[in-house]
Amino acid sequence: METIPVELPRDVIHIFKVREKELPKVVRELIAVALYEKGRISLGKAAELAGVSRWEMSDILAAKRIPIQYYPEDLEEDIETLKELL
Repeated sequence: METIPVELPRDVIHIFKVREKELPKVVRELIAVALYEKGRISLGKAAELAGVSRWEMSDILAAKRIPIQYYPEDLEEDIETLKELL
């Protein structure tokens, strides 16, 4: 995945209460969760954006009490995965 740099005030580290090296992962996860919750991206895309597996993304969403939305795109990804496994 191609990335773009984003500049944030250093105070963000203290607000999120994370180490500086953990900040990119935290920010990517927050963006992925927000976009998923608004229905802008699928679970698979949210997982890709956050840099985690789909199962881990499901756990992240569950911890934030965000219901899983299942789109036709998700079904297509699941079918392709099953084809690869079989």
